[in-house]
Amino acid sequence: MKKIITAIGIATVFLSSGIIKAQVAIGKESLTNGSVLLEFGSEPKGIILPSTASVPGAVGGTFVFNTLSKSLQVMEGTTWTHLTDDSQGIPHAYSNTGADVGNGVIIGSKTSLKPGILVLESTSKAMVLPKTANPHLSMKGAIAGTMVYDTTADMLAVYDGANWSYWK
Repeated sequence: MKKIITAIGIATVFLSSGIIKAQVAIGKESLTNGSVLLEFGSEPKGIILPSTASVPGAVGGTFVFNTLSKSLQVMEGTTWTHLTDDSQGIPHAYSNTGADVGNGVIIGSKTSLKPGILVLESTSKAMVLPKTANPHLSMKGAIAGTMVYDTTADMLAVYDGANWSYWK
């Protein structure tokens, strides 16, 4: 986790210093190919989504761990889709103590109208999720809101604090 935080901090410095359309690798030296905007290393670690009760102004493609429904959700168009079983998750005990300032980190553009702590803006590049084999076995410390790509099952895996859910 410390490596990820350090990498995000370094990425933030680069982005704020004028390197706006950069590709970013976290936890690795290089990207797989030129169509990748953000890619993660191979350690069994995932992205931890924001935990929140509401997301005013959310747009399609927004991912959160909803603390009220206790499920991971993605905004599809104007509707929230549950990626885990509704009301079965267990929110983690970590709290967001800081106030939201500005638009967060934007990768791929100078600005964005989309609300979010991490906004990826590109019409030709993608984010590659952290890749982990069998996260239900290899990620014992996962918390609610963790999202990875399971290389064994060849599926998206999301954790709600109690259960892993898989999406093909």
